[in-house]
Amino acid sequence: MNNQEAIFAAQDALKAWGVEMTPRLIKNRENIVLEAAGPDGQRAALRLHRPGYQSDDAIRSELWWSEALVAAGMVVPQPIRTLAGDVLATGGARVASLVTWLEGEPLGEGGVPLEMEAAEQERLHQSLGAELARLHVASDAMTRPEAFEREVLDLEALLGEAPSWGRFWENASLSETEAALLLACREKLQSEIGAHADAGGDFGLIHADALRENVLVQDGQTRLIDFDDGVFGFRMYELGVAMSQNWDQANEAALGAALLRGYASVRALPEGAAQLLEAFTVMRAMASCGWVIGRYADDHPAVRDYAVRAIAMAERYLA
Repeated sequence: MNNQEAIFAAQDALKAWGVEMTPRLIKNRENIVLEAAGPDGQRAALRLHRPGYQSDDAIRSELWWSEALVAAGMVVPQPIRTLAGDVLATGGARVASLVTWLEGEPLGEGGVPLEMEAAEQERLHQSLGAELARLHVASDAMTRPEAFEREVLDLEALLGEAPSWGRFWENASLSETEAALLLACREKLQSEIGAHADAGGDFGLIHADALRENVLVQDGQTRLIDFDDGVFGFRMYELGVAMSQNWDQANEAALGAALLRGYASVRALPEGAAQLLEAFTVMRAMASCGWVIGRYADDHPAVRDYAVRAIAMAERYLA
């Protein structure tokens, strides 16, 4: 769907909320996101969901989760119901949802060094750690409806023979030597994350995509947006995702320590948290190396870019 088609589809979807306007396109990726307005004129974000990625029940579960988080005192986008009382509009070119708008600026952008002073970077990562811990506390306290449906990202889904995000060691840009390196990394991750799982490693609902673009800074506080990738997963994977864009920053260690410090201020960390954070940060890089398979042509630059990052992180991890 090109940009103009996306805007037309969004205009049609907004009729389910009784809204007639031309929304502003924000991003046209797997989910198409636009700035729009709700029935009362409030600023809102309209999402046109990628066909085949999440079922209608899974999207409804995500939106129920958001409502429950708000009820628990968190500041996250929550659904605006259609004129028919549903959280989804399903009659158009794509399933659509409309959620409240959060003010703020993204923490940063992947591949671009953070611009703020080092002390502020650490403060914001400490804030993010605490926010992720609050998310986990609130999620564990919920009584989920029977129809609640989200993917399970367990050890097999991360590192089995058919990982949910793709067999990263088969990325088309890898040489035989590079593929062997990633397989060696996989074996070590299986051992370390497997031991964490066997010891009863903390597992539950996680955002699973707390990248800089999905963390808004509002009045000095961090807020999470875009729960579309939310799954049942390892809580330490959550923190690894947040660190995965910091892997090549000179102050990576300080940012990781700040993230853990913030989390521990709200919720207990597992034994060996720093080592697990490194493992799950590398795990996210491996998953991303597989994620590009089938989403891009084999010769697309992104395929090699994700592979290069995975190779560099694997080399460091194995060393």
